[in-house]
Amino acid sequence: MHRILAHAATDIIKSVFHEHKVLDRCLAQAFEANPKWGKRDRSFIAETCFEVVRWRRALSFLADSEDVEALCAAQWGRMGYELPDWWTYHGASADEMTSREAELPQQARAIRESIPDWLDVLGLEELGASWDSELAALNQRTRVYLRVNTLKTSRLAAQEWLASQNIVIEEVSHLPDALALMPGKTLAKKFRMDGRVEIQDGGSQMIAPLLAPQAGECIIDTCAGAGGKSLHLASLMQNQGRIIAMDVVPRKLRELEKRAQRAHPKHCIETHRIDAQTIVRYKEVADRLLIDAPCSGLGTLKRQPDLKWRLQPETINKVRAIQAEILSDYSSMLKPGGRLVYATCSVLPSENHANTARLLEQGGFRLVEEHTISPATCGYDGFYAAVLTKI
Repeated sequence: MHRILAHAATDIIKSVFHEHKVLDRCLAQAFEANPKWGKRDRSFIAETCFEVVRWRRALSFLADSEDVEALCAAQWGRMGYELPDWWTYHGASADEMTSREAELPQQARAIRESIPDWLDVLGLEELGASWDSELAALNQRTRVYLRVNTLKTSRLAAQEWLASQNIVIEEVSHLPDALALMPGKTLAKKFRMDGRVEIQDGGSQMIAPLLAPQAGECIIDTCAGAGGKSLHLASLMQNQGRIIAMDVVPRKLRELEKRAQRAHPKHCIETHRIDAQTIVRYKEVADRLLIDAPCSGLGTLKRQPDLKWRLQPETINKVRAIQAEILSDYSSMLKPGGRLVYATCSVLPSENHANTARLLEQGGFRLVEEHTISPATCGYDGFYAAVLTKI
């Protein structure tokens, strides 16, 4: 263990806990600022940061302390490191931490599964007995899933290309365009920027096909973000038709445009910032409409464990209100007879089925099917999707 790397990890963790910064961004900035760090160095820092953030409360119990230095000491013990003499912290000794591991399973769920008390209460209220298994699944490390861009290559050809670069991947049997990296492996930037594959969770890859897009149609992706599902739709339509990708954040749309250019130089995606005027302008224009709504993101805790420490009860209430408003307003852009998919990356029914039920109560839509993508069942991020048709 190197002193510089150990202190770098604690600095990143402190910025996440005390300044509420996003872990992924902090790591990216640290790696960019220190290009001499090798693969092992970056791996040590990333694993330390992710696992300390993921297991904050459990590690605090083991260390009998909330100091970041003590949490790191507990995590390094779990990783098999012997604590160096130069590492100082306020908390239990290494031997005491080891003995306290046996007591951890008897602690309250919020401690052993490392989640804020209020969020544990909310999860139990909404999911009942299934909360235990979903929460345990959300604390497991996720694999990196890739979606093959079929506008540029086939899944077999992508496998062969990656294998030629000594990247071992597996096919995902029930997702026709999906590949999975080996556990713990990541994809280097030069492969991410190539355009033949996109990083996209398996659960996310299930959403766009629910629209059943057809070549030549007009599809509006109302909350497109950086465009993962818009790009997937373009592939499913064989780049024939019109995809209008909208978002309230122009920066995200600029990133989408870059990704679309990599995916196919003559792509069928156009971008627009969405506002009240946009909604009026595109009234009843879309053959199919995707509303991948802003949400708590609780289904993504595998990939971003820092989110559970940033969320607050008022955040959940706010996103519920936004979801209801978006469903009511954005659905006007769909033609009569058109197909709507409402989706979130949350596991909470109050963000999912409750919103679908509210839209149905307002009239004008018919429910076709609902899907709940469970982390405990499939190992992916948690997602929800409802398919409706406009009457």
